[in-house]
Amino acid sequence: MICVNRLGYPALDSIEYGCVPAEAVFREEAVNRGGNAFDSPSALGPVYSRRKKRRAFLYLQKQTPQQNMEEIKMTLYEELVRRGLIAQVTDEEEIKELINTGKATFYIGFDCTADSLTAGHFMALTLMKRLQMAGNRPIALIGGGTTMIGDPSGRTDMRKMLTKEDIAHNAECFKRQMERLIEFGEGKAMMLNNADWLLNLNYIELLREVGASFSVNRMLTAECYKQRMEKGLSFLEFNYMIMQSYDFYYMFQHYGCNMQFGGDDQWSNMLGGTELIRRKLGKDAYAMTITLLTDSQGKKMGKTAGNAVWLDAEKTSPYDFFQYWRNVDDADVIKCLKMLTFIPIEEIEAMESWEGAQLNVAKEKLAFALTEMVHGTEEAQKALDASKALFVSGGNSENMPTTELSAADLDENGAVAVADLLVKTGLAPSKAEAKRLIKQGGISLDDQKVTAFDAVVNKDDFAQGQVILKKGKKVFHKVTLAD
Repeated sequence: MICVNRLGYPALDSIEYGCVPAEAVFREEAVNRGGNAFDSPSALGPVYSRRKKRRAFLYLQKQTPQQNMEEIKMTLYEELVRRGLIAQVTDEEEIKELINTGKATFYIGFDCTADSLTAGHFMALTLMKRLQMAGNRPIALIGGGTTMIGDPSGRTDMRKMLTKEDIAHNAECFKRQMERLIEFGEGKAMMLNNADWLLNLNYIELLREVGASFSVNRMLTAECYKQRMEKGLSFLEFNYMIMQSYDFYYMFQHYGCNMQFGGDDQWSNMLGGTELIRRKLGKDAYAMTITLLTDSQGKKMGKTAGNAVWLDAEKTSPYDFFQYWRNVDDADVIKCLKMLTFIPIEEIEAMESWEGAQLNVAKEKLAFALTEMVHGTEEAQKALDASKALFVSGGNSENMPTTELSAADLDENGAVAVADLLVKTGLAPSKAEAKRLIKQGGISLDDQKVTAFDAVVNKDDFAQGQVILKKGKKVFHKVTLAD
């Protein structure tokens, strides 16, 4: 804030104790009052002492208007704090200096466990974009090598082991999706794959070069292993921390990577990397974790009906993606706006007092902003229009998510069970879940509540060309029947 005296002028003594630099306020106030900050310090009146006026005037003579105004701008690190993104840091002052001045070359790792990124990856990608916009250089590290081991963090069971071919396919899918959000190229962001160095390691050489820097006793206390220890941690998974640490060590040497960012559940793995660099090279590297995106009950966000919310339009349609964010709880919308969007923080903070119908406006802003980033403006607008139309009598269903049935989907009586239809449309992950939704009264067909487990949709029900399934109050799906 800018501190002022009773006359409305900046109070220099107060400013110098924690508001903004006096010189910056001097310039700003002079200009605001219709003068030229370079003309005379007397423009601000007698509140300033002669000595202070002179010091401010001499300072301003050396500055351009832009330089001076930048002094009162919020730094990148301050913005990350205001948005609630920062969880833990290794050296706050050094990290502030690096990212605020655009001197960070940092990486975020993405293991290729599926053929699409999810909403759970989204915050990491938006953080990468924020840092790039501030002049820092991102490295998107595709985990072609580490995926073959499997990250035990936050797991109660061992991850499914994928083939090299599956991992390579997933990596290519990740690349295409990242390119929609991050600018890659010469002098811009880099995209690397740790398979390029991890798969070529000699095991004995790795043990001698890296293994001696890790204490088993200390590793076993790491948070990332705790849940797996309860059911039995495999030696395969035990090596994950070493592999991730080696990534940082390798990129520090070959790409000048001086920082690592990741989810708060990765803290132990990230510290392993900074410690390895310190022990082997005698140099400092830094780590920062970002707050995990959870709802008001503490559950990870990014799942609906038991399924992940995917960034791939074939796995989660733009409309369904929009609807997921449109339907977040009232208690979560402001947090999501702060952590995931690029809407100015001041604008979001002004929404914190909103209630009732105003929160629906905030949710639409959230859903549109995220859908636009992932799927483009056109798809975001379609999803918004479709969402609005559904709440208007006679609203059209043109942009509603659609599933087309064929004759093969119908039984010998020309019918299909509503429970089966819920699974086929993705409104329920299983038939058991579909029946649970019906039992709870959460399913409607053409505005008629479905009450029976064995309810069916007949061929004749498609006389208008379609039927509309509704889950809860806000999730709609159109079903058509092929001729």
